[in-house]
Amino acid sequence: MHSGGRMMHGEIAQFLTYLGVEKNASPLTVKSYREDLLDLADHLLDVLGSPAKAADITPRDLRAYTAALHEAGYARSSIARKLASLRSFYRYAQRQGLTQSNPAKPLRNPRGQRKLPHFLSNDEIGQLLNAPSSNDELGLRDRAILETVYSAGLRVSEVVGLNCGDLDFGEGIVIVRGKGRKERLSPLGRYAIEAIRSYERQRTTSPQEANGRAAPVFVNRFGKRLTTRSVGRMLEKYIKQTGLDLRTSPHTLRHSFATHLLDRGADIRSVQELLGHKSLVTTQIYTHVSTANLREIYLKAHPRARI
Repeated sequence: MHSGGRMMHGEIAQFLTYLGVEKNASPLTVKSYREDLLDLADHLLDVLGSPAKAADITPRDLRAYTAALHEAGYARSSIARKLASLRSFYRYAQRQGLTQSNPAKPLRNPRGQRKLPHFLSNDEIGQLLNAPSSNDELGLRDRAILETVYSAGLRVSEVVGLNCGDLDFGEGIVIVRGKGRKERLSPLGRYAIEAIRSYERQRTTSPQEANGRAAPVFVNRFGKRLTTRSVGRMLEKYIKQTGLDLRTSPHTLRHSFATHLLDRGADIRSVQELLGHKSLVTTQIYTHVSTANLREIYLKAHPRARI
């Protein structure tokens, strides 16, 4: 129970309602904001000794809160997320006239090295894509999902959200709805197209949610659209079956897609477009992966790489 929930309680509730209703944020996103803001409320109640309004909080208060998070051993990524929540809340509070200034504006995210994303080699990708059975409907579906994710570099939410009308086999492209409901066109390779067609030919379960172009491409045994969680469980099964690195997740295929493109000379701007990243900075992490991979190969192969 958040003992400091009384502090700014009405203002926080107002902000969360705004997120859910006007910004159409997901329940999970609203939950994260709620936890972050009430954690701040707990801290400030302890420090100040009594509840306060958003307008009473100073940059010094928030810097002290950030220091307390560091001392408590929070990861840099967790601290950065909490600070992002505070900034969003105070931007809203300022627009609504709840505070004249924004004490979160001077805050800076903690600096630190980003972990390089895990990816699979060509051989490992081949093992994974060939793991599902080609003799039954679910195996064909699973192979089509894995081929599609790797072929187009999709997020799991994007592949489960695909509708039949999004596919253009003739042009070899797929319409993808990414974050913020933004659409982009992604190429679809021959292996992915063949895998989807094989699944569609053998599919006996008709989609229940919609018909025609709005029907989901991938469904479960009951004809309902797959969830991201079910895709995660499916991948986990094949990871155990093939003995691949247990760090492998559905997002690993997307990481592998980007890394393999850069390894083969694709320019980073094109990879940014294919991944649907708004910022080039987000895509640049894969250049570090590619460089690290090349260095590892060099150290293993070059006769004078090590003394």
